[in-house]
Amino acid sequence: MKAVGICGSDVHYLKTMRCADFVVKEPMVIGHECAGIIEEVGSEVKNLVPGDRVALEPGISCWRCDLCKDGRYNLCPEMKFFATPPVHGSLAHQVVHPADLCFKLPDNVSLEEGAMCEPLSVGVHACRRANIGPETNVLVMGAGPIGLVTMMAARAFGAPRIVIVDVDDNRLSVAKNLGADGIVKVSTNMQDVAEEVERICKAMGGGVDVSFDCAGFNKTMSTALSATRAGGMVCLVGMGHHEMTVPLTPAAAREVDVIGIFRYRNTWPLCIEFLRSGKIDVKPLITHRFGFSQKEVEEAFETSAGGGSAI
Repeated sequence: MKAVGICGSDVHYLKTMRCADFVVKEPMVIGHECAGIIEEVGSEVKNLVPGDRVALEPGISCWRCDLCKDGRYNLCPEMKFFATPPVHGSLAHQVVHPADLCFKLPDNVSLEEGAMCEPLSVGVHACRRANIGPETNVLVMGAGPIGLVTMMAARAFGAPRIVIVDVDDNRLSVAKNLGADGIVKVSTNMQDVAEEVERICKAMGGGVDVSFDCAGFNKTMSTALSATRAGGMVCLVGMGHHEMTVPLTPAAAREVDVIGIFRYRNTWPLCIEFLRSGKIDVKPLITHRFGFSQKEVEEAFETSAGGGSAI
């Protein structure tokens, strides 16, 4: 392993020993956003040789269940996923991983960028699910790491106009610098939804075709449902609340489709191509670097958990 990113879920596991319904019950290695160099291959591996630089897709599905056979392996109930209890993660010197989940990196894509394929895959999968294209105006709720990669993916898929929303000025500034066409600062107060929807539509300069809720709270989902045009779509990406109370009936009356995503599938080749071609530049998202010592790893997690300037 040469580069491992810290995800919000990693921080959750370290701080609370759980993430959603996944509970840490015994010592576990965390980390799942990763890239490294092949050291050794099995006798049947034909596509990789020692010395290859690779990005790793962190989930090993069973390939036998109906969901896997249908191609939706990201929903496999037997998924063994890096750093999801009880499976060890990749914040280690070495890992053993299936060759078909190790993707060679082009010469102009660094190992750090390779590790970024994992969060970027979330945005790519969301854009595929929502059929983003050159005629799709996009709203992104939340300018955190996943909101930013979803915005970048939507642009790479051809979205002509993207507006991003957040409560934090610093995050909105980052989003603007990374290419958002419009930014809207909002509150956490549910009473402000109607007024904020007006400002969002004004910033868009037209209808919102697809909204991505990358936060997953009552307020963000209610705003997304209200802002999306009749016949549009809302894609729930973030999982801030385990359960939400939202105005579904008015949205249903306008035939607003609601879809969800879970992880990703078959995204690494496209992510790597976006990075190789320069259609997406993830380098600005890599804000801090730490060495692999006990002290530095602890510092890295404290920095990530603290928010601030860290992405």
